[in-house]
Amino acid sequence: MQWRKLAIEGAWVSTPDLHTDERGTFLEVFRNDELAEALGHRFDLAQVNCSVSAAGVVRGIHFTATPPGQAKYVTCTRGAVLDVVVDVRVGSPTFRRWEAVLLDDADRRAVYLSEGLGHGFCSLEDDSTVVYLCSSTYAPDIEREVDAFDPQVGIAWPTTARDGSPLTHVRSPKDHAAPSLASARDAGLLPEAGTVARFLQGKVEARS
Repeated sequence: MQWRKLAIEGAWVSTPDLHTDERGTFLEVFRNDELAEALGHRFDLAQVNCSVSAAGVVRGIHFTATPPGQAKYVTCTRGAVLDVVVDVRVGSPTFRRWEAVLLDDADRRAVYLSEGLGHGFCSLEDDSTVVYLCSSTYAPDIEREVDAFDPQVGIAWPTTARDGSPLTHVRSPKDHAAPSLASARDAGLLPEAGTVARFLQGKVEARS
């Protein structure tokens, strides 16, 4: 498995080694030892989620109050999605920046995003299945979201499906009603970069 750090601190992409023969394909989807080596601390798996999305569905941008936060390790087991990480940490040098990674059932990459980062994706074909390994269990009182189509963030969501057909974006009512990044900042809903950094440093020190 190869690891690549994204330009946003706390976000990584893993590319597995695919072992393919006449029977099919085998791969290691997740290696906590390798992830811990990259992060400096172990990933504490608390919950596994799965979503199945029609082509054009956009989920996000979601994040959690940090601390306690929720780190995620995300992969697509069927179909294809454009997975997006957004830096929503106030005071971060990459605040408002976003990074996109194609996750699909061919290359079978995965994205890791630490506590304090925003996450979303757009499904590129029907029945795209995304599996999320989460460091904490669902807690609605700390769940946060910002508008995935906020022009101040400027995510270039795909308009073409995997097969080349046009996409119509579909969102949940909750995601559609999400505030802009500026509104969320004014309301005190965004994590502070310094607070997140101290929280993560505490996890590193706890491991040593």
